[in-house]
Amino acid sequence: MDRKLALVTGASAGIGAAFARILASHGYDLALTARRLDRLDVLAEEIRHRYGVETLTVAADLADPEAPGQILDHLTAHGRSVDALVNNAGYGLPGGYADTLWSEQAAFIQVMLTAPSELAHRVLGGMRERRFGRIVNVASLAGLLPGAGGHTLYAATKAYMVRFSQSLHVELAADGVHVTALCPGFTWSEFHDVNGTRAQISASTPPWLWMGADEVAAAGFEAVEANRAVSVPGAPNKAIAALSKAVPDDWLLALMASQGPRFRKI
Repeated sequence: MDRKLALVTGASAGIGAAFARILASHGYDLALTARRLDRLDVLAEEIRHRYGVETLTVAADLADPEAPGQILDHLTAHGRSVDALVNNAGYGLPGGYADTLWSEQAAFIQVMLTAPSELAHRVLGGMRERRFGRIVNVASLAGLLPGAGGHTLYAATKAYMVRFSQSLHVELAADGVHVTALCPGFTWSEFHDVNGTRAQISASTPPWLWMGADEVAAAGFEAVEANRAVSVPGAPNKAIAALSKAVPDDWLLALMASQGPRFRKI
C-alpha cells in the first residue's frame, strides 16, 4: 500500500471529522475511531467517494483501558500501520471535583491522558523505523491557563498534553517524526452539547471568540507539517496565550475565579 495511513480518534464529529477530511485531501488513507460506529461509517463513505482514499472504521470507547490495543490490532489485521496520529477524542466533565464520582474522574483521565499517551507510544516505533510520522495532540487554550473551579481535571489534562507534545517534539527531532500540541479556544462542535453547557456558554461568550472546526483542524495540519511544537489558532486565542505568559499567576487566578464559567470550558 503506497498511501500513508492516519488514525484519528474522536472522528465522528467536530475537530476530529474536520481533521479526517483534511488528511484525506492530502492523500492519507484513514482509520477513524469513536464510540458511534453509525456516524463513523457515514463519514468514511463520504470521504471515500470524495477523495478516493481507503477508510477503516473502528468503534471503541477510550475509557476502556483495552481500547488502544484493540484499535491498533484491528489495523494490523488489515495490514496497516499508523503514519499519522491525531489524538482528538475528549469531553468535559462538569461539576465540582468532590461532587463527582471517582469512577467518572478515572474514566476521564483514561480518555484524556492515558489513552492518547498509549497510542503515541505504540505507534512511535514504526514511525521512527520508517523515519516518518505526524502526531497531533489536540490540547486546548485551557492547558495554557491556570485552572478554574469545575471541570477540575480538564485544564490539567490539557496542560499535560502540551508538555507531553513539547517533550516528544524535542525527543524525535532527528527521527522525521513531527509532534504538535494544538491548542484551540472555543470551537463550534458538539463538545458543549454533550456536556450540557451549550446554552450557558453561548450566552456568556462573544461570537468573535469562536472558531469553526475546519479552521482549527487546518491550523493543526499546517502546524504539524511545519513541525511546530505548539499551535494556538486564531488571533484572540494567541492574544490570550501571550497574556497568560506576561500576567502574574495571582492575577490570572483571580480572573479565572471571576470568569470561570467561561474560561474553564475551552
